[in-house]
Amino acid sequence: MSSTHRRAPGTVRRHTARPLPTTLWLPAPDQPNPLPAPGTVLPDWAIKRIRTVFTTRADHMPEPLLKISVQDTGPGMDARTPAVTYADGTPRTLSLLLAELHPDALPAPTGNPAGGVSEMPGAMEDGWPGFFHRAHRLLPTDGLLLLATRQRRDDGILTDPLGSLIACARTAGFRYLQHIVVAHAHPADDRLVPAPPADASPGVTHSDLIALSAIHHA
Repeated sequence: MSSTHRRAPGTVRRHTARPLPTTLWLPAPDQPNPLPAPGTVLPDWAIKRIRTVFTTRADHMPEPLLKISVQDTGPGMDARTPAVTYADGTPRTLSLLLAELHPDALPAPTGNPAGGVSEMPGAMEDGWPGFFHRAHRLLPTDGLLLLATRQRRDDGILTDPLGSLIACARTAGFRYLQHIVVAHAHPADDRLVPAPPADASPGVTHSDLIALSAIHHA
């Protein structure tokens, strides 16, 4: 005899959250410059791959990209943030923004992503909240913000800032799409040989790349 289990009125069925897949990027075996330049997060081969993987062009040509290097989140941070444009041919409307985040500028282990105290709302805020709001205003609907960063050591312990950054980005109007692990290693036979950048924290052999999509409501 079978029995049927019914939910009580007013109860909600709980669904287990499915984590988004993580993608691993590796340099080609013959890549002449597999490491990022000092002071940067991603190597050139990864930036080229970003422009081809995330292109929206009908001809599948590399997407124009604006890369900014965030060194700190203090007041007036935009004036101190270097920017480099990658484009081929006629410039197009910006839809791909890559922000390389220096480990020293990442949220503290407390999980507070603010990086400062401000009474100003939205894009006028200091710290990470203001950064994400300004990036959101810069991008069109479905434009992509890519965050590139590496873990750092605080008191000898590796800290992961991704959760705080993603939460802050969602508050500003971004949708989390994908997590890509950019390995600082090279294949040798059937194994990977770590080749971390000289300025990486001990034990860090990859960088994290987070893809976020801008949501704009009519």
